[in-house]
Amino acid sequence: MTRRDFIGSAGLALSAAAVSDPLGAAEGGKLKLAIVGTGERGALDWGQPIMRQFQDAVQVVGLCDINAKRAAAARELMGTNAPAFTNFDQMIRETKPESVLITTIDATHWRYNTRAMELGVDVISEKPLCTDEGQCQAILDTQKRTGRKVTVTFNARHSQQAKKVKQLLLENAVGDVLSVDYHEYLNTTHGADYFRRWHHLKENSGTLLCHKASHHFDLANWWLDSTPQEVSAWGDLKFYGRNNAYRGTHCRTCPFQQQCKFYWDVTKNSDYQKLYVDCESEDGYLRDACVWREDTNIYDAMSVRVRYETGAILTYTSNTYLPYEGQSVSFNGTKGRLDAQSFGGGGFARNEVRLTRSFGKSELVHDVEEQGGSHGGEDDSIQELIFHNAGRPDTLHLRADLRAGALSSLIGIAAYRSIERGGVPIKIADLIRF
Repeated sequence: MTRRDFIGSAGLALSAAAVSDPLGAAEGGKLKLAIVGTGERGALDWGQPIMRQFQDAVQVVGLCDINAKRAAAARELMGTNAPAFTNFDQMIRETKPESVLITTIDATHWRYNTRAMELGVDVISEKPLCTDEGQCQAILDTQKRTGRKVTVTFNARHSQQAKKVKQLLLENAVGDVLSVDYHEYLNTTHGADYFRRWHHLKENSGTLLCHKASHHFDLANWWLDSTPQEVSAWGDLKFYGRNNAYRGTHCRTCPFQQQCKFYWDVTKNSDYQKLYVDCESEDGYLRDACVWREDTNIYDAMSVRVRYETGAILTYTSNTYLPYEGQSVSFNGTKGRLDAQSFGGGGFARNEVRLTRSFGKSELVHDVEEQGGSHGGEDDSIQELIFHNAGRPDTLHLRADLRAGALSSLIGIAAYRSIERGGVPIKIADLIRF
């Protein structure tokens, strides 16, 4: 079954009765939620917490995946009795959710966004919102036509460090921000994993400039409270993919297990065994695919420059094969400099925010360890905001709407378009009509 078949062949039409049916809340005022895409993100990072921590506010009414075995495995891992489907339209018709949580592969987010809205359902979409400008325009146009609500789940806004930076910038701690230096360091565990999975193909992920960096571009947009206008970028595949003398198909059958430093045994993770290994017969997807595959066509080294409406310039780099994990962000302002660093190795201090005022002293303003839980507590925080605190004040503007989702994706899209054209600057206004 193709992904296009999976969306359903009904097009824009649905029976008048189905469209006119009121999408009332579940018993007890709970949000009726369906989930499409039941891999790790949908089943484990969202599904399990919903079932364990938010049953007072959410009723999962349906699960959907193109892989029937994976949908069934997710149902078991989540501990829900919600029905599982392989057809999205059928799930919507039969379960009548109020909202759909979209956790499929990146290049299909737009299809489920637009189709859900056409069927009268609000959307909670994983990032990135989309992977090319045509998809972005389709989502914007559909939302305008239908009036449905779209929420984008930028959990990176919810780290303790990110919130502290936002607070200090709202307080004008460094004056007007003139430039931002943002450097992302992905190690040979985290970084390599993108090259094992479906992300390694640009047609699936829009490159890591859409998939991974959409977090970082959203943070920059949110911190600066400004609109990106122009993007130029450079990128290449310098380490993974074709850049090795040997390769296999996937780790479990590889003849180079003893000599390859990237050998990884997926079967040691029982959840991955159930969601992926046991489901390979349905679609052939290999969770432990070789990082040296010659068809890999995304970048593992990236450099991006973004000019904002305020005149601020963002310089962003990302490398995915480093010996340690971390992130370094610096804001250069008219009254001083704000440095935020977070490292998982290399002998660096972790989660440090330092404020240095011009003609003044330098002070450590945040050095608290991140919380435990999925993504350092970020998932817990965003889920609490969406499911328990939807109507409460949001002084830090943590909620990300459709425009925020579009702008973060558009920076990534403009960046890879610039790379394709040899670093030529790309104007956001030339890609999209808001």
